[in-house]
Amino acid sequence: MDGFINVNKSPGMTSFDVIRKLKRIIPKTKLGHLGTLDPMAEGVLPVAIGFATRLIEYVSETDKIYRASMTLGGESDTQDAWGNIVYKPDITFAKDDLAAILPRYAGKISQIPPMYSAVHHHGERLYDLARQGIIVDREARSIDIEYIHLLDIDRDDEDRPLIKIEVRCSKGTYIRTLCHDIGNELGTGAYLSALTRIRAGVFTIADAYSLDEIERRKDNLAGLIRPADYPLMHLGKIIIEDQTLDKVFNGNRIQLEDKLLSGLLRVYGPQGKLVAIAECQTEDNGTMLQPVKVFK
Repeated sequence: MDGFINVNKSPGMTSFDVIRKLKRIIPKTKLGHLGTLDPMAEGVLPVAIGFATRLIEYVSETDKIYRASMTLGGESDTQDAWGNIVYKPDITFAKDDLAAILPRYAGKISQIPPMYSAVHHHGERLYDLARQGIIVDREARSIDIEYIHLLDIDRDDEDRPLIKIEVRCSKGTYIRTLCHDIGNELGTGAYLSALTRIRAGVFTIADAYSLDEIERRKDNLAGLIRPADYPLMHLGKIIIEDQTLDKVFNGNRIQLEDKLLSGLLRVYGPQGKLVAIAECQTEDNGTMLQPVKVFK
């Protein structure tokens, strides 16, 4: 059994919890998730199965879309609802101010990773330091936010302003930090109170399955599993003949007639099976295909 299954993760679970439960449903099979969702978050968590785990590094998941709720009037040490929150007694903000602030966070911006994150600092995870009460300086990182849309302004059960947004962003973006920074600029403070990932690369929430549904269909999972090459369509494709298969399997370079091919390619055998990921290089003696990873 090889390919990708798109899991709709429930809040309260870690990404590893998802893998652990899947291992009981799909035993004796290698599994690996793409990216990570915080425990409080829900939504799209693609999981590679079998030899597809060897393809994770080639999957493009840079394009992600989230729907988030941020509560104004409080600041959290984790920047989300699961942290220690200090509330402000009075909360006033102007909707026009919010509308003016949000566009400033679109485009290429710098973001400082939160202390409660898996980023390394001198060999230690930031969240391990944070749990010891240690706060360290972190370098800002460049991220790309394609858009940030205001979806709704509501009130929570405590009558605090509740802002709902949709964000399309690059890999490495912390939505809770985005909420925290917006709250600071508003002067109200803010923390992430709900988060759903509705897209990660080609995987969307409309095509995601809950763990309960996967378990119910464990005797017939074929309809839930996408082919191993499903998330690799951003790579070029080439089909090779039987007589060159052995060379590819042995990691040997082969010469191509097509001089327009370049970069990483999906390599298929004559029967349509993915046999390798290879790099195409143009040299003085022609276009050469160098296998990078082969699948016998």
